[in-house]
Formats: sequence, C-alpha cells, structure tokens
Amino acid sequence: MKDIKNKKYDYLIVGSGLFGATFAHEMTKAGKSCLIIDKRDHSGGNIHCKKIEDINVHWYGAHIFHTNDKFLWDYVNQFAEFNRYTNSPIANYKGELYNLPFNMNTFYKLWGTKTPEEALKVIAKQIQHLDIDEPKNLEEQAQKLVGTDIYEKLIKHYTEKQWGTKATDLPAFIIKRLPVRFTFDNNYFNDKYQGIPIGGYNKIIDGLLKNCEIKLNVDFFEDRNYWLNIAENIVFTGKIDAFYDFQFGELEYRSLRYELEIHEIDNYQGNAVINFTDAETPYTRVYEHKHFEFGTQPKTVITKEYPLKGIKNAEPYYPVNNEKNMSLLRKYQLLAEKETKVIFGGRLAEYRYYDMHQVIASALAKSKVELRGE
Repeated sequence: MKDIKNKKYDYLIVGSGLFGATFAHEMTKAGKSCLIIDKRDHSGGNIHCKKIEDINVHWYGAHIFHTNDKFLWDYVNQFAEFNRYTNSPIANYKGELYNLPFNMNTFYKLWGTKTPEEALKVIAKQIQHLDIDEPKNLEEQAQKLVGTDIYEKLIKHYTEKQWGTKATDLPAFIIKRLPVRFTFDNNYFNDKYQGIPIGGYNKIIDGLLKNCEIKLNVDFFEDRNYWLNIAENIVFTGKIDAFYDFQFGELEYRSLRYELEIHEIDNYQGNAVINFTDAETPYTRVYEHKHFEFGTQPKTVITKEYPLKGIKNAEPYYPVNNEKNMSLLRKYQLLAEKETKVIFGGRLAEYRYYDMHQVIASALAKSKVELRGE
C-alpha cells in the first residue's frame, strides 16, 4: 500500500454487514477513527430489513439468530430485544407436509413409527443393501443418516435445486450439519439462545454503527487507489478474489433470486419458512415474514427464493467448497497473509459459510488483535 502521510482515518472498512459493522463499533469505541463504505444504498449487508405493510421483511432471505455462546447473545441484546422465535420449518413435497428438522414427527408421518427404536429399524432396513461405510458424496451421507425415503422426498431434489448439480457430485460434508433427532422436537437449532430482534435486524446494525461515519452507494473498486490510501488500515469484507483482480481465477458461489408478493390476507401459509423439496417447484423456499415476529397485521408479505447458477454479477451467497475452489482460495490466502495493512473478514473475504454469531465472533476477535497491536 502506498505510504501517504496524515491519512484521514485509522481504518477504512469496506462493507457494512455484520463483520464490518461489528469491527467498526469496537474500533470506534476504542477511540479509533473509522470510515465505512458500502456499494449498496443501505447498511447491514444481507441482514437488512425493509418495512412493507408494517412488516419487517428480510430482504435477502431469512435470518434467525442462534448461538450457544452467552457472551455473543448478550452482545447483540445490547442493541435490540429479541423475541422467542423458534425456527421450525415445514417441508412441502408435492403437497405433502413434513416437520423439519427430521424428527419423530417426520418419521411418524412417513412410516407411522411411534418410538425411536421403530424409526431406527426402518432406516437400517432401507440402507442395509447400500453397503455405505464411508460416504463418498452427499447422497450416500444423507442415506446413511436418514434412509432412502427421506432422502428421496425431502433432500435429493431440494439439494440439487439449491446447488445446481447432482447430489452424487456434491461432497458428503455439506449434509453433515443436518439435524436428525429421535425426539418429537421441531426446533431446527440445538442452540440455547435463539430469536429475532424485535423491530428487525436494522436495529442491530444501527446500534453498531451509531457513532460511526458511513458512506453508502460507494463502490470501492471504482476508485480503488483513492480508497486504499485514505486510511492507515483497510478492513475488506468483499470477495477476496475481486480484491486481487481475479488474478488466479474466480471463486464460485451459488446465488439466489427473490420474488416478493403482498397478499390481502392475514395469513398465507401458517409458518415463517416452508421448503419445497420436489423437483418440479422452481423455488426452494417461501418465507412469510410476519411470522418471524408473531405479526398481526391485516396483510401479509411472502418471499419466494429461487436458486441461481452461472449468472454473471449475481449476488454471491454460498461458497462452493469443492476441491477446485479450495485450491484456488489457498492461492489468494497466501497473498492475504503477506498483507500488513489489510484485514480480510466475513463470508466473502474468507470464502466460508458463516452463521451470524460466527461473523460477530470473528470481527470481535480481529478487532481485539488490532487493539493489542499484534
């Protein structure tokens, strides 16, 4: 980075999502001067909400805060009060409805099993002929976990829509985080703390950025040299391959498209999230936003989520963590490790899937390192 005396800021933070906002909050609190820039017309990254028909709409898809870490739970609660929302999605397979995550309610609907022992026997019988020892791909991992019935109805087509490729071509680890439990428990997450901020996620971001300087509608790459030299340090939360001008090639992402609908009824589907697991339905999920906050508004707003693949300049959501991309990522990471004035943070800069509490934890950890002067 070019050395310019009397730089205006201690930190330029590129991106006002959870990582950038948390880092900015901590450094501003410590007396450091920060400027946040964001190419969008709003702060908050993908947790941004828009008020439509008096309903907080999760503009970039559903976000449910969940963690087992009391420190992180207390941290976000200083900015907003959280409700008691528990994520209990429903799967719709050709009009048949099943509870998620896979649990005794799901098994009973499918097989009529009433005890864990009965359900386990059905699964064992379904996979005994498959001879799966070490699963080689997502299909084998899923079948080993829940048998062939659940795989065919509730996993296979949904996953292939989501990732745009056959389940047999996807790595096994993608499905390992899938909750499977042999209790009558529809709570998707096992975490002790869970909820939605009352009034929407904008309250969290506004709290984090309360005393920070921020410029919206500013694209870092349109005047890269200027922005690189306005501060002593750069915190970059965009795509790491873009920062290095894609010199080794582009990392792959799965993207999403959202279609919003307003309905003149007070309740469209009776649940915040319904997954559509058949191959024929083009979208993967439908969100009914009022149910995240137990809304009683006379109208309702829904969002249909469509997977995208290979669309140039589409918003990146999920890193494609296959061998090819991991090898490419390592090349960029080696460049990043040589930087002395650039900090990379967040899901795009680190090319990893992060839950919200993990992003906050990462930003807190990196801000502490900076303040210690390491």
